[in-house]
Amino acid sequence: MQHAASDPARVPTQLAAAFLADPASHGGAAVERVETHAAIVFLAGNRAYKLKRAVRYPYLDYSTAERRRAACAEELRLNRRTAPSLYLGLESVVRRADGALAFGGEHAAGGPALDWLVVMHRFPQDALLDRMAERGGLDDELICRLADAVTTFHKAAEPRPDGGGAVAMREVVDGNIAELRASPSLFPPKDVETLARRSTDALERLTPLLEERRRRGFVRHCHGDLHLRNIVLLEGKPVLFDGIEFDERLAVIDVAYDLAFLLMDLEKRGLRPLGNAFLNRGLDATEDYDALALLPLFLSARAAIRAKIAASTAVLRPDDVASRTSEQEALAYLKQAVAALEPPTPRLVAIGGLSGSGKTRLARALAPSLGASPGAVVLRSDALRKRLFGVGEMERLAAEAYTPAVTRRVYAGLLERARVVLAAGHAVVLDAVHARPEERSAAAGVAADVGVRFDGVWLDAPLDRRVARIAARRGDASDATVEVAERQDVYDLGPLEWLRTNAGRDAGETLAAVLERLV
Repeated sequence: MQHAASDPARVPTQLAAAFLADPASHGGAAVERVETHAAIVFLAGNRAYKLKRAVRYPYLDYSTAERRRAACAEELRLNRRTAPSLYLGLESVVRRADGALAFGGEHAAGGPALDWLVVMHRFPQDALLDRMAERGGLDDELICRLADAVTTFHKAAEPRPDGGGAVAMREVVDGNIAELRASPSLFPPKDVETLARRSTDALERLTPLLEERRRRGFVRHCHGDLHLRNIVLLEGKPVLFDGIEFDERLAVIDVAYDLAFLLMDLEKRGLRPLGNAFLNRGLDATEDYDALALLPLFLSARAAIRAKIAASTAVLRPDDVASRTSEQEALAYLKQAVAALEPPTPRLVAIGGLSGSGKTRLARALAPSLGASPGAVVLRSDALRKRLFGVGEMERLAAEAYTPAVTRRVYAGLLERARVVLAAGHAVVLDAVHARPEERSAAAGVAADVGVRFDGVWLDAPLDRRVARIAARRGDASDATVEVAERQDVYDLGPLEWLRTNAGRDAGETLAAVLERLV
């Protein structure tokens, strides 16, 4: 799987690594070493020095010093888009006339360049999101900020209709399969062939959509390696770094393929609820519902990439225990890649109830358990109403935004979006009052038209409980007031055939009761 440069070609990098590992090279500062399959990072003082390994893989070639220099320069250029304060400059390790090694700066002053480095501002390793995930430090609020950062980055990224699309995706899939097949002693051939068959079927089915999105501007120069280890929390803001620089074909991709790496990573770590929050936050901003049809293929390809990288890392591990750990990780990623291409059948769940009954909390808690990874798309009437009027979710609307005509338009918009999401193979949770019988029957009608299972859930909660919840709300899209709740208490709801649930109790108890009935 690894095609390394010859031993003589490795010597400069080995000498540079020894120089960087020596505290004397950093004024006596202690040095920490962090290794990946493609680079070694030396942490000393307030700096991080990234040395690229003299290796060549089918997808990466750092086999010469000049290739490494070019890759370092490109890494600086691309990653300054998202992390300008982190990426400080290009550095060299030179051999002086007396034979000693030294830093030579961007222009290799003082002697011939032995190797090249990216110099970064050092940050606490505990601030990396993968470390935060390991200690349970990620939450919905941070994940939503991350989704906002990724959305902003994608909107600003350069459109590249010359790349991506079906041809590029087929190259990714074919490359993954070829490398997995090359290690039959690690990757069970039966599983690899199952992955190959499912991937090919998905590519054939999705080629028109991949090409349409390429033409419409969804292929951009993205990050390319967007998982938790490449995101750091700096001054309360999630910062993307270490994007792909060695082959732009791996970063000139569909924006949904870019974020799929993060979704896959969260899923692998058992953090699907956070992946669901990330997905829904992004969709609230972009309404890119067409991309959902591509997610199973994208998630599978990302997992397969991690499988082959873990296999490459196993070769580099210094002992049998560490090597075996990487091999087990590789097998787990392969299993995830295969499973992603056989997603559960989509379904529609509608949550109804008067204001303050806990619809939104239940919808968000329920969504990760429904449908394909990372769970159902939540379509909320309050959020859609704000979008229709062109205001932010936290901006209060005037009374004219709540006329019967506007409300009909909101419900029609919800159902229109639900059809698109369901047709894309993804589950939907509708979050709206659904006080009128015709609103409830219309939701069931969409599910019948698309041919998926429908469940309606009605939340019953006493007025005093609903009023208390509304009064305690902070930072919520709902404009409902205590007065609204009191007016709703006398609504004639008509016949209610939906599953009725006591929502006056603890939210966790309500969720458990609903999940039990929806199985």
